[in-house]
Amino acid sequence: MEPNIFDKVHDIDLKKTMEKSYIDYAMSVIASRALPDVRDGLKPVQRRVLFSMIELNNGPDKPHRKCARIVGDTMGKYHPHGDSSIYGALVNMAQEWSTRYPLVDGHGNFGSVDGDGAAAMRYTEARLSKISMEMLADIGKDTVDFVPNFDETEKEPTVLPSRYPNLLVNGTSGIAVGMATNIPPHNLREVIEAVVKIIDNYVEENRETSIEEILEIVKGPDFPTGATILGKMGIEEAYRTGRGKIRVRAVTNIEAMPNGKNRIIVTELPYMVNKARLIEKIAELVKEKRIDGITDLRDESDRTGMRICIELRRDVNANVILNQLLKHTQLQDTFGVIMLALVNNEPRVLNICQMLKYYLEHQKEVVTRRTKYDLNKAEERAHILKGLLIALDNIDEVIKIIRGSKNVQAAKEELINRFGLTDAQAQAIVDMRLRALTGLEREKLENEYRELEIKIADLKAILADEHRLLGVIKEEIIMISDKYGDDRRTAIGFDEFDMSMEDLIPDEDTIVAMTNLGYIKRMSVDNFKSQNRGGKGIKGMQTIEEDFIEDLIMTTTHHYIMFFTNTGRVYRLKTYMIPEAGRTARGTAIVNLLQLLPGEKITAIIPMKEYHEDKYLFMATKNGMVKKTPMKEYENVRKNGLQAIVLREDDELIEVKATDNTKDIFLVTKKGQCIRFHETDVRVTGRVSMGVIGMKFDEGDQVIGMQMDSQGECLLVVSANGMGKRTPIEEFTPQYRGGKGVRCYKIVDKTGDLVGAKLVHDDHDIMLITTEGIIIRMSVSDISVIGRNTSGVKLMNIDHDSDISVASVAKVRGSSNNSESEPVIEEESEEAESSEESGADNINDNLTE
Repeated sequence: MEPNIFDKVHDIDLKKTMEKSYIDYAMSVIASRALPDVRDGLKPVQRRVLFSMIELNNGPDKPHRKCARIVGDTMGKYHPHGDSSIYGALVNMAQEWSTRYPLVDGHGNFGSVDGDGAAAMRYTEARLSKISMEMLADIGKDTVDFVPNFDETEKEPTVLPSRYPNLLVNGTSGIAVGMATNIPPHNLREVIEAVVKIIDNYVEENRETSIEEILEIVKGPDFPTGATILGKMGIEEAYRTGRGKIRVRAVTNIEAMPNGKNRIIVTELPYMVNKARLIEKIAELVKEKRIDGITDLRDESDRTGMRICIELRRDVNANVILNQLLKHTQLQDTFGVIMLALVNNEPRVLNICQMLKYYLEHQKEVVTRRTKYDLNKAEERAHILKGLLIALDNIDEVIKIIRGSKNVQAAKEELINRFGLTDAQAQAIVDMRLRALTGLEREKLENEYRELEIKIADLKAILADEHRLLGVIKEEIIMISDKYGDDRRTAIGFDEFDMSMEDLIPDEDTIVAMTNLGYIKRMSVDNFKSQNRGGKGIKGMQTIEEDFIEDLIMTTTHHYIMFFTNTGRVYRLKTYMIPEAGRTARGTAIVNLLQLLPGEKITAIIPMKEYHEDKYLFMATKNGMVKKTPMKEYENVRKNGLQAIVLREDDELIEVKATDNTKDIFLVTKKGQCIRFHETDVRVTGRVSMGVIGMKFDEGDQVIGMQMDSQGECLLVVSANGMGKRTPIEEFTPQYRGGKGVRCYKIVDKTGDLVGAKLVHDDHDIMLITTEGIIIRMSVSDISVIGRNTSGVKLMNIDHDSDISVASVAKVRGSSNNSESEPVIEEESEEAESSEESGADNINDNLTE
């Protein structure tokens, strides 16, 4: 018996076999599993799921179908792999926290941000979302190539038409062999605007689009979960080279609780961060005592949105705890961008320009093929209509031929010979119904033929002219942007380590407003207009009960702002770091920006550009102490503040001014006393000193304001009940510091105590702010100038029976030569005030240098 050939042992080289097998496997993973195609941004399994759904007629206008049915179809027809991988891809495309613009509309339990899995596919249902119809649009019009499936019983598309740039819009991540991709999602409007820019530059100027132009349009990734990206350096690196690291930080807010404690509220998390695991991690850090000061940790998220509440002990600094959390947990995370995609089935790392260009090439091909298909169909129909119209012109003869023929074939041949028709036209004539003989039907055919001729000419024009073709793409893609586009969810914030951020922020004038309870915001200059004295005012800020605006200063976005607190400490910030808000918005609690100690309140704000040798900071406290210290000593303010003045137990710092040692100082008390003395009377002392006595007064009185003579020629005082007046400063003779001063206001029942004192010029405006947050603005020239020992006139209409009173006074400078122009908030600086004529034509005159 002959030995069986299959019994023979084959000697093989294991090394070669392993190499060959592993390379085959690696190529298969790279080309047909883990990486997306640059044209439609989909991996094969996603493409197959979407195609199965369109084959099942499972569109957004049809009812949901069981996911098991969709998975079964995908597996049986196109994707010969496990059902779990198919269902996993389907679920991912339906989760709005995973996919920026979900491609599947799921019905049932599709998991959660806490990392819960979706229900089994026998329970859940799905259909295509509206936007995924744009991925599949015109797939039946020969727009893309089809190839046989695994068992050659079906055809599947190699790529989808993808009428919007899905690769960038939804992003993707995948781990192949020896390479990985991680493309973040983007905002649909921005990406489409970039594509339109590329088209416009090519059509109008016949030039390529530079990466700088695209960087201006596409601001950065736009994650479905929101959060904040820190700085632009990582984004720019990723867009230019295809690789980069983007730091993403949760959106947090520090809130003061009624019992005096603070809490950190987290409302948005970085992309792909599991909320439940994050909370576990924070609890672990507290348990291990690596973070001290957290008393309670709750997840208060509900249908309205995410909310993680972290309550803190009364004696800890909320900012310090927040920084520790950012360092040790995924509240701050890094997104490593690798823009790897398949180009002609080869993996390539692309920059953002290349991605958009490959997408545009794909669209040109799709629209060209669709146009050819439409043209073909239109020409076929026109050809048949032509035949029908010939038949209708000779209808009697046609009927005679058909009646006289033995069979259909003979009739067709006779018609072809008689009228020179084609086979298709002859077939259409013998198939023609009798109703086509009516007059209306004939007219219909003629109209259709005319319309087809116009359409054919138009389609041929598109195919002949690339500019026309690009115009069609642009028109259709803008429609998608209008239909599905939405606002950005991810903000791009400042990165303190990224110096390029400051260069990107325009240096412009801005107004900073701060309330008594410590809310701060930045506003544009054109928010306020002047009113007449005695009016009701406008709403200046959405304040909470018993809060009101205390400080309004004019500065520029690049200046420092020094914040002095009642406890005698100083902090500082760049102006642009204060979030911008509208006129009526409440602003941000200052504890979010500065590391204030418990019980600290801001009492004075000074904008500062640079620290001069010969300039001083002059301070006054509630109990009448004054102090003068060189500005240079405040040059290096640490993040956690700096001691600015040493205070006695019951004293508070109330006012700080920048001076040059040549001024007269005015101190005004709430009971109507005022003292004026030369600044040189106060000797220079160091930063950590207590200062000297500036003014003495009776029990129960306190200083409410400090001004310098360069700030105006009249002293304006305002009382709690809205009364006020101006008194020329000549009536206050300078004396030595430490005295009781002279009477500057006559206090009676109807006036109430003084709440504010400012030195003013005629061209100033002032703003009075009530405890209810109502603001009135008036010209100083409307306020009477009267003697020292008087009560003044009514400035603001305040109901005496209510608890409302004037809370503070802010000074504004109107334009000296055009009363219609916008006045601006006055900043009390020596440069602005030293010249009588310096109107506010140049706003910069008003800024502290």
